[in-house]
Amino acid sequence: MRICFICVEIFAWGKYGGFGRATRLIGGELVKRGLEVFAVVPRREGQKPVEDLDGIRVLGFHPRRPWEASRLFREVAADVYHSSEPSFGSWLAMRACPEKKHIVTVRDPRDFEDWRMEFELPSLSRFQVFTNWLYETNPIVRHAVRRMDRVYTCADTLIPKVHRLYRLAEPPGFLPTPVEVLDTYEKAKTPTVCSLARIDRRKRPEIFCELAAAYPEVRFLIAGKSRDPAYGRDLEARYGSLPNLEFLGFVDQFRTGAKHSDLLEKSWILVNTANREGLPNAFLEAAAHGCAILSAVDPDGFASRFGYRAKDDDFARGLAWLLEERRWEERGRTGNRHVKAVFGTEHAIDCHVEIYRDLVSPGTGPRET
Repeated sequence: MRICFICVEIFAWGKYGGFGRATRLIGGELVKRGLEVFAVVPRREGQKPVEDLDGIRVLGFHPRRPWEASRLFREVAADVYHSSEPSFGSWLAMRACPEKKHIVTVRDPRDFEDWRMEFELPSLSRFQVFTNWLYETNPIVRHAVRRMDRVYTCADTLIPKVHRLYRLAEPPGFLPTPVEVLDTYEKAKTPTVCSLARIDRRKRPEIFCELAAAYPEVRFLIAGKSRDPAYGRDLEARYGSLPNLEFLGFVDQFRTGAKHSDLLEKSWILVNTANREGLPNAFLEAAAHGCAILSAVDPDGFASRFGYRAKDDDFARGLAWLLEERRWEERGRTGNRHVKAVFGTEHAIDCHVEIYRDLVSPGTGPRET
């Protein structure tokens, strides 16, 4: 069986986001199952037109000439084209290969209010936000989602939003993002909390840094880099002198070595200060390592069930509550059990393979475009 992923990134060549992380992880696991896996993505600096990544054949097109992807989709001749988040590429694939099967996992559905937040607190620039909107959420993309053979989300919380946003005939299904879950883990002896996200304005890393200033007895680890180098440097200049705060920079979970896993295994609590999220991969990874979740956003109840939800940005109160009587410990164990049952790699990949096999059974002809 031949699967082609469509994504705006693949967690390599300088572009490291949640969509790309999920695409690369799922694709690599499918390769281990004996499937042929391709990915068609915008080509980044240092990326060749054809690359091999974890067994995935990655085909890149010029980011300012997205229509070039149509030829790549035809050349791949996949059985299933799977969009890891809707984009203009999804529509191009359907138009280039209408007789094939097309599905999408909507990971971060953004309505008008979400895009307003992105515009007010851009990762890089407001122009970048506008181009993202144009490529990912224009009317053609919405039309493509409605024409998909299957539509899924990565979180139950997102189902009604995706149903409404894309005006689907029926609610989308749930398709878990795989994560490796530790059965046993050894936490640091001293209180340790971490942040695992891009250092972007919308993520509000200043809140995490202010927590470090307020809790000198707690070790704070912030992993990630900013798409805006000046913003990242300014944050380090303001808070880098705190003795209990460490800026670790970008930590690549796909590289040999266990720095990413060690960070989460030692941490007691993952702090997420963003004002908007889908279901962050970091939530799954942290819970898989027995971390409690301290967050203002609460997709699928990850914060309220497995940590503390900072409804009014009361992060300081939440941190104190989790540390008191070591409440973080039981919350972390509960999250670990949940993630193992729902998002564990074997189960999640089984779900993907079952869907692909069901889709490629003989039956339907070309679609309208």
